[in-house]
Amino acid sequence: MSKSIDHSGLTFRRDYFGHRKAWGALVDLLKDTFDIDIGPLQQLGGPDPSSMPFGWFACDGRLAANLSAFAMPLMINGRTVNAAAFQSGAVRPAWRGRGLYRDLTQKALAWCQEKGFEAIVLYTDKPALYEPYGFRALPLHAYSGNAPAALKVRTPVRRLNPLEPADLKLLSTALKARAPVSAALAVRASAAMFLINTQLDPGVRISWLERERIAVAWKMEAPGHFKLLDVVCADIPSLASIIGALNIDVEAVDVLFCPDKLGWSGQAKSLDSYTQFMIRAPGTIAFDRPAMLSPMADF
Repeated sequence: MSKSIDHSGLTFRRDYFGHRKAWGALVDLLKDTFDIDIGPLQQLGGPDPSSMPFGWFACDGRLAANLSAFAMPLMINGRTVNAAAFQSGAVRPAWRGRGLYRDLTQKALAWCQEKGFEAIVLYTDKPALYEPYGFRALPLHAYSGNAPAALKVRTPVRRLNPLEPADLKLLSTALKARAPVSAALAVRASAAMFLINTQLDPGVRISWLERERIAVAWKMEAPGHFKLLDVVCADIPSLASIIGALNIDVEAVDVLFCPDKLGWSGQAKSLDSYTQFMIRAPGTIAFDRPAMLSPMADF
Protein backbone atom coordinates (compact mmCIF):
# COMPACT_ATOMS: atom_id res chain seq x y z
CA MET A 1 0.00 0.00 0.00
CA SER A 2 3.07 2.24 0.06
CA LYS A 3 3.80 1.97 -3.68
CA SER A 4 3.85 5.16 -5.71
CA ILE A 5 0.84 6.35 -7.70
CA ASP A 6 1.13 7.14 -11.41
CA HIS A 7 -1.46 9.85 -12.03
CA SER A 8 0.29 11.50 -14.97
CA GLY A 9 -2.16 13.27 -17.27
CA LEU A 10 -4.93 13.07 -14.68
CA THR A 11 -6.50 15.54 -12.25
CA PHE A 12 -7.83 14.55 -8.84
CA ARG A 13 -11.29 15.80 -7.85
CA ARG A 14 -13.70 15.11 -5.01
CA ASP A 15 -17.26 16.12 -4.17
CA TYR A 16 -18.34 16.49 -7.81
CA PHE A 17 -21.86 15.05 -7.85
CA GLY A 18 -23.25 18.57 -8.14
CA HIS A 19 -21.43 19.15 -11.42
CA ARG A 20 -23.41 17.94 -14.43
CA LYS A 21 -20.48 16.89 -16.64
CA ALA A 22 -18.63 15.15 -13.82
CA TRP A 23 -21.79 13.28 -12.81
CA GLY A 24 -22.25 12.25 -16.44
CA ALA A 25 -18.66 10.98 -16.45
CA LEU A 26 -19.45 8.73 -13.48
CA VAL A 27 -22.62 7.46 -15.18
CA ASP A 28 -20.53 6.60 -18.26
CA LEU A 29 -17.82 4.89 -16.18
CA LEU A 30 -20.32 2.60 -14.46
CA LYS A 31 -22.13 1.85 -17.72
CA ASP A 32 -18.88 0.94 -19.46
CA THR A 33 -17.47 -1.06 -16.55
CA PHE A 34 -20.49 -2.83 -15.03
CA ASP A 35 -23.32 -2.18 -17.52
CA ILE A 36 -25.22 -0.41 -14.72
CA ASP A 37 -27.13 2.78 -15.45
CA ILE A 38 -27.43 5.09 -12.44
CA GLY A 39 -28.58 8.00 -14.63
CA PRO A 40 -32.22 7.73 -13.46
CA LEU A 41 -31.08 8.58 -9.94
CA GLN A 42 -31.26 12.26 -10.88
CA GLN A 43 -35.00 11.85 -11.55
CA LEU A 44 -35.38 10.19 -8.15
CA GLY A 45 -34.06 12.98 -5.98
CA GLY A 46 -30.35 12.64 -6.77
CA PRO A 47 -27.52 10.84 -4.99
CA ASP A 48 -27.48 10.45 -1.23
CA PRO A 49 -26.78 13.96 0.13
CA SER A 50 -23.96 12.59 2.29
CA SER A 51 -22.10 11.20 -0.74
CA MET A 52 -18.43 12.06 -1.21
CA PRO A 53 -16.96 10.87 -4.52
CA PHE A 54 -13.21 10.68 -5.13
CA GLY A 55 -11.91 10.46 -8.68
CA TRP A 56 -9.11 10.91 -11.16
CA PHE A 57 -10.23 12.69 -14.34
CA ALA A 58 -8.58 12.72 -17.76
CA CYS A 59 -8.13 15.98 -19.67
CA ASP A 60 -10.99 15.04 -22.02
CA GLY A 61 -13.41 14.88 -19.08
CA ARG A 62 -13.53 11.11 -18.78
CA LEU A 63 -13.47 9.67 -15.30
CA ALA A 64 -10.50 7.30 -15.21
CA ALA A 65 -11.07 6.02 -11.67
CA ASN A 66 -13.72 6.55 -9.02
CA LEU A 67 -14.65 5.50 -5.50
CA SER A 68 -17.59 7.03 -3.64
CA ALA A 69 -18.41 6.98 0.07
CA PHE A 70 -21.66 7.88 1.79
CA ALA A 71 -23.32 7.59 5.18
CA MET A 72 -25.30 4.38 5.68
CA PRO A 73 -26.47 4.07 9.30
CA LEU A 74 -27.19 0.42 10.04
CA MET A 75 -29.05 -1.62 12.60
CA ILE A 76 -26.83 -4.55 13.63
CA ASN A 77 -27.83 -6.92 16.44
CA GLY A 78 -30.32 -4.40 17.75
CA ARG A 79 -27.84 -1.52 17.88
CA THR A 80 -27.53 1.49 15.59
CA VAL A 81 -24.09 1.58 13.98
CA ASN A 82 -22.82 4.85 12.54
CA ALA A 83 -21.57 3.32 9.30
CA ALA A 84 -20.40 4.53 5.91
CA ALA A 85 -20.48 2.60 2.66
CA PHE A 86 -18.14 2.47 -0.34
CA GLN A 87 -19.65 2.15 -3.80
CA SER A 88 -19.05 2.85 -7.50
CA GLY A 89 -15.44 1.70 -7.35
CA ALA A 90 -14.08 1.37 -10.88
CA VAL A 91 -11.01 2.06 -13.03
CA ARG A 92 -11.05 2.24 -16.81
CA PRO A 93 -8.80 -0.41 -18.45
CA ALA A 94 -6.36 2.13 -19.90
CA TRP A 95 -5.51 3.39 -16.39
CA ARG A 96 -5.36 0.14 -14.47
CA GLY A 97 -2.17 -0.98 -12.77
CA ARG A 98 -1.14 2.57 -11.87
CA GLY A 99 -2.23 2.55 -8.24
CA LEU A 100 -5.16 4.91 -8.77
CA TYR A 101 -7.72 2.76 -6.99
CA ARG A 102 -5.38 2.22 -4.06
CA ASP A 103 -4.98 5.99 -3.83
CA LEU A 104 -8.75 6.58 -3.90
CA THR A 105 -9.31 3.91 -1.26
CA GLN A 106 -6.84 5.61 1.05
CA LYS A 107 -8.51 8.98 0.46
CA ALA A 108 -11.97 7.53 1.15
CA LEU A 109 -10.76 5.83 4.34
CA ALA A 110 -9.25 9.11 5.53
CA TRP A 111 -12.55 10.90 4.87
CA CYS A 112 -14.47 8.29 6.86
CA GLN A 113 -12.04 8.66 9.76
CA GLU A 114 -12.42 12.44 9.61
CA LYS A 115 -16.21 12.09 9.74
CA GLY A 116 -16.07 9.72 12.69
CA PHE A 117 -17.74 6.65 11.17
CA GLU A 118 -17.38 3.60 13.39
CA ALA A 119 -17.68 1.10 10.54
CA ILE A 120 -17.47 0.94 6.75
CA VAL A 121 -19.27 -1.60 4.57
CA LEU A 122 -19.09 -2.56 0.90
CA TYR A 123 -20.00 -5.26 -1.61
CA THR A 124 -17.31 -6.72 -3.83
CA ASP A 125 -16.44 -9.70 -5.99
CA LYS A 126 -12.74 -9.12 -5.14
CA PRO A 127 -12.52 -9.42 -1.34
CA ALA A 128 -8.73 -9.80 -1.42
CA LEU A 129 -8.54 -6.22 -2.70
CA TYR A 130 -9.96 -4.88 0.57
CA GLU A 131 -8.59 -7.28 3.16
CA PRO A 132 -5.28 -5.35 3.50
CA TYR A 133 -7.34 -2.35 4.65
CA GLY A 134 -8.99 -4.29 7.47
CA PHE A 135 -12.21 -5.33 5.72
CA ARG A 136 -13.54 -8.83 6.28
CA ALA A 137 -16.39 -10.73 4.70
CA LEU A 138 -19.55 -11.55 6.63
CA PRO A 139 -21.81 -14.46 5.63
CA LEU A 140 -25.26 -13.53 4.35
CA HIS A 141 -28.43 -15.61 4.57
CA ALA A 142 -31.92 -15.40 3.12
CA TYR A 143 -34.92 -17.26 4.56
CA SER A 144 -37.22 -19.71 2.80
CA GLY A 145 -40.30 -21.64 3.83
CA ASN A 146 -43.98 -22.29 3.39
CA ALA A 147 -46.28 -19.30 3.19
CA PRO A 148 -48.32 -18.49 6.30
CA ALA A 149 -52.08 -18.43 6.07
CA ALA A 150 -52.95 -15.04 4.59
CA LEU A 151 -54.53 -12.56 6.97
CA LYS A 152 -57.10 -10.76 4.87
CA VAL A 153 -56.60 -7.02 5.06
CA ARG A 154 -59.13 -4.73 3.45
CA THR A 155 -57.04 -1.84 2.24
CA PRO A 156 -56.59 -0.06 -1.09
CA VAL A 157 -53.40 -1.31 -2.76
CA ARG A 158 -51.76 0.08 -5.86
CA ARG A 159 -48.45 -0.19 -7.61
CA LEU A 160 -46.07 2.75 -7.26
CA ASN A 161 -43.93 4.11 -10.08
CA PRO A 162 -41.10 6.10 -8.49
CA LEU A 163 -40.55 7.97 -11.74
CA GLU A 164 -43.99 9.55 -11.32
CA PRO A 165 -43.62 12.71 -9.18
CA ALA A 166 -46.62 11.99 -6.92
CA ASP A 167 -45.51 8.40 -6.29
CA LEU A 168 -41.92 9.51 -5.71
CA LYS A 169 -43.06 12.02 -3.10
CA LEU A 170 -45.16 9.37 -1.34
CA LEU A 171 -42.33 6.86 -1.30
CA SER A 172 -39.69 9.40 -0.28
CA THR A 173 -41.79 10.46 2.70
CA ALA A 174 -42.19 6.83 3.79
CA LEU A 175 -38.45 6.19 3.42
CA LYS A 176 -37.61 9.10 5.71
CA ALA A 177 -39.77 7.71 8.51
CA ARG A 178 -39.05 4.02 8.01
CA ALA A 179 -38.17 1.58 10.77
CA PRO A 180 -35.35 -0.93 10.22
CA VAL A 181 -36.92 -3.97 8.61
CA SER A 182 -34.91 -6.23 10.93
CA ALA A 183 -33.05 -5.88 14.22
CA ALA A 184 -30.36 -8.30 13.04
CA LEU A 185 -29.16 -6.33 9.99
CA ALA A 186 -30.92 -3.50 8.18
CA VAL A 187 -30.47 0.05 7.00
CA ARG A 188 -31.84 2.81 9.16
CA ALA A 189 -31.78 5.27 6.27
CA SER A 190 -30.74 4.84 2.66
CA ALA A 191 -33.45 6.34 0.47
CA ALA A 192 -31.30 6.90 -2.63
CA MET A 193 -30.25 3.25 -2.78
CA PHE A 194 -33.83 2.02 -2.42
CA LEU A 195 -35.03 4.35 -5.17
CA ILE A 196 -32.34 3.50 -7.73
CA ASN A 197 -32.80 -0.22 -7.05
CA THR A 198 -36.42 0.10 -8.16
CA GLN A 199 -35.00 0.91 -11.60
CA LEU A 200 -32.11 -1.54 -11.80
CA ASP A 201 -34.29 -4.66 -11.50
CA PRO A 202 -37.39 -4.57 -13.74
CA GLY A 203 -38.90 -7.48 -11.83
CA VAL A 204 -39.27 -5.50 -8.60
CA ARG A 205 -42.79 -4.35 -7.72
CA ILE A 206 -43.48 -1.59 -5.22
CA SER A 207 -47.00 -1.91 -3.80
CA TRP A 208 -48.51 0.80 -1.63
CA LEU A 209 -50.93 -0.17 1.14
CA GLU A 210 -52.88 3.05 1.38
CA ARG A 211 -54.51 2.79 4.80
CA GLU A 212 -51.41 1.47 6.57
CA ARG A 213 -48.98 3.74 4.64
CA ILE A 214 -46.74 0.79 3.85
CA ALA A 215 -44.59 0.24 0.76
CA VAL A 216 -43.78 -3.39 -0.04
CA ALA A 217 -40.99 -4.33 -2.44
CA TRP A 218 -41.57 -7.82 -3.81
CA LYS A 219 -41.29 -10.20 -6.77
CA MET A 220 -43.05 -13.28 -8.07
CA GLU A 221 -40.37 -15.49 -9.60
CA ALA A 222 -42.88 -18.24 -10.43
CA PRO A 223 -46.58 -18.87 -9.75
CA GLY A 224 -47.08 -19.22 -6.02
CA HIS A 225 -43.46 -18.30 -5.18
CA PHE A 226 -43.32 -14.96 -3.37
CA LYS A 227 -40.09 -13.04 -2.75
CA LEU A 228 -40.21 -10.29 -0.16
CA LEU A 229 -37.40 -7.78 -0.69
CA ASP A 230 -38.22 -4.96 1.72
CA VAL A 231 -40.95 -3.30 3.75
CA VAL A 232 -40.96 0.48 4.21
CA CYS A 233 -43.06 1.79 7.11
CA ALA A 234 -42.88 2.93 10.70
CA ASP A 235 -44.21 -0.35 12.14
CA ILE A 236 -43.33 -3.61 10.34
CA PRO A 237 -46.46 -5.76 9.75
CA SER A 238 -46.64 -9.54 9.77
CA LEU A 239 -45.88 -11.56 6.65
CA ALA A 240 -49.40 -12.99 6.82
CA SER A 241 -50.95 -9.51 6.64
CA ILE A 242 -48.63 -8.45 3.81
CA ILE A 243 -49.65 -11.44 1.69
CA GLY A 244 -53.29 -10.87 2.59
CA ALA A 245 -53.19 -7.20 1.66
CA LEU A 246 -51.54 -7.96 -1.69
CA ASN A 247 -54.32 -10.51 -2.32
CA ILE A 248 -52.03 -13.03 -4.01
CA ASP A 249 -51.93 -16.82 -3.95
CA VAL A 250 -48.69 -17.87 -2.30
CA GLU A 251 -47.35 -21.30 -1.46
CA ALA A 252 -43.61 -20.68 -0.96
CA VAL A 253 -41.85 -17.63 0.43
CA ASP A 254 -38.33 -16.26 0.25
CA VAL A 255 -37.57 -13.34 2.55
CA LEU A 256 -34.39 -11.53 1.58
CA PHE A 257 -33.63 -10.18 5.03
CA CYS A 258 -33.90 -11.59 8.56
CA PRO A 259 -37.67 -12.00 9.21
CA ASP A 260 -37.49 -11.40 12.97
CA LYS A 261 -40.24 -8.75 12.78
CA LEU A 262 -42.58 -10.63 10.42
CA GLY A 263 -44.14 -13.17 12.78
CA TRP A 264 -42.88 -15.97 10.52
CA SER A 265 -39.96 -18.37 10.74
CA GLY A 266 -38.35 -19.74 7.62
CA GLN A 267 -35.17 -21.72 7.14
CA ALA A 268 -31.97 -19.68 6.85
CA LYS A 269 -30.07 -20.45 3.65
CA SER A 270 -26.65 -19.18 2.66
CA LEU A 271 -26.99 -16.52 -0.01
CA ASP A 272 -25.70 -17.64 -3.39
CA SER A 273 -24.04 -14.50 -4.73
CA TYR A 274 -20.87 -13.64 -6.63
CA THR A 275 -20.36 -10.59 -4.41
CA GLN A 276 -19.44 -10.57 -0.75
CA PHE A 277 -20.54 -8.18 1.97
CA MET A 278 -17.52 -6.80 3.82
CA ILE A 279 -17.15 -4.66 6.93
CA ARG A 280 -14.33 -2.69 8.49
CA ALA A 281 -14.77 -1.96 12.18
CA PRO A 282 -12.49 -1.60 15.22
CA GLY A 283 -13.95 -4.62 17.00
CA THR A 284 -15.32 -7.95 15.88
CA ILE A 285 -18.82 -7.79 14.46
CA ALA A 286 -20.80 -10.99 13.90
CA PHE A 287 -24.54 -11.26 13.38
CA ASP A 288 -26.37 -12.82 16.31
CA ARG A 289 -28.55 -14.72 13.81
CA PRO A 290 -28.38 -15.38 10.05
CA ALA A 291 -29.10 -12.15 8.18
CA MET A 292 -28.60 -10.10 5.03
CA LEU A 293 -29.28 -6.57 3.86
CA SER A 294 -32.40 -6.16 1.77
CA PRO A 295 -31.60 -6.11 -1.97
CA MET A 296 -33.27 -2.69 -2.00
CA ALA A 297 -30.30 -1.44 0.02
CA ASP A 298 -27.74 -2.85 -2.43
CA PHE A 299 -25.02 -0.39 -3.21
